[in-house]
Amino acid sequence: MTNRRNFLKQVSAAGLAGFIPSVAFSATALNNTGFAAPVATPRIKIAQIGTGHLHAYKIGTLRKLTDLFEVVAVADDDPKQREKNENKGLYKDLPWMSTKELLAIPGLQAVAVETEEHEPLPYALRCVQAGKHVQLDKPAGESLADFKRILNIAESKNLTFHMGYMFRNNPAMQFCIKAVKDGLLGEVYDIDAAMNRFDNQSFRDIMKTFKGGTPFIFTCHLIDLVVTMMGKPEKIHPYLRKTRQDGVIDNSVTVFEYPNGGIATMRSCLNEVNASQHRYITVRGSKGMITICPLEVKGEMSGGTLYLTLAEATGDFKKGEQIVEMPPLKARYEDQWIEFADIINGKMKNPYTYEHEYIVQECLLKACKM
Repeated sequence: MTNRRNFLKQVSAAGLAGFIPSVAFSATALNNTGFAAPVATPRIKIAQIGTGHLHAYKIGTLRKLTDLFEVVAVADDDPKQREKNENKGLYKDLPWMSTKELLAIPGLQAVAVETEEHEPLPYALRCVQAGKHVQLDKPAGESLADFKRILNIAESKNLTFHMGYMFRNNPAMQFCIKAVKDGLLGEVYDIDAAMNRFDNQSFRDIMKTFKGGTPFIFTCHLIDLVVTMMGKPEKIHPYLRKTRQDGVIDNSVTVFEYPNGGIATMRSCLNEVNASQHRYITVRGSKGMITICPLEVKGEMSGGTLYLTLAEATGDFKKGEQIVEMPPLKARYEDQWIEFADIINGKMKNPYTYEHEYIVQECLLKACKM
């Protein structure tokens, strides 16, 4: 933590995993200087199953990363979803097929599972059974036992299992996580976070189909961040409320208890005006605190406004409050897809273990009283 600029470069370049080069090097590919010349890694052959997820649009970012991925097909076994989505520009020129046909594509290495949030696990199971790396959009379904089975198979086959939590590669959150891990804030005793929306009845009708309501879809992101920084809680206290008569769990608070008096409080609701600009997380420790608000500063661009407050000057960080400069904005999922490719290609270790994914899902289902 002795140099703020180098710290930011490290965080933005590689997040939790340390610096990872963008190309592979071959010991036999030498240029006339005697140094190894960069050799481009072969593209990963990937396909998508499902189009009904709220964030299935991120295939648009995936298809732009043509140096890393070859997107070869899309499948949706739900006739209604296929009819709804097959003419969208996101899927232009991609062949449509059944899941069975897709998993039989020669040389297919990875699958992005983007089914509706209720039903990803049967498809994820078929993918790992077929030996494919998986990028599974959040949350990980409604059955903890089924999810555990999938993780066990993935681990036994040494397959990359990558969850699509959208703040994982946000540079502001990467800074915050690293600051906690490196002790910049001292002993963390409190985390307070909120991820809210303001929605019309059509979205509320979608939300009504989820037994867990707003925590299932929105608090899951916050739980992932809290578990990353603090680990598994000792106790979980869910509070699920309905502010209208349409049956939607639209207002919730989840409280995690940690040893030594630590508490994390996470809120999600559907009733906050201009909610996206008020999404925040505050992490308080014995030496300082960080607030990120908003979590994303411009639509769906990855990067938030981060305020750092320290009791004493540390390295290039001054005493008191300061805004920490973040790297230039980029598409929300760009770094996530790059990370997925780097893990598959052996350029980095997955910063999120199978155990972490299981703990996050276990905590989420408890937070939803599921």
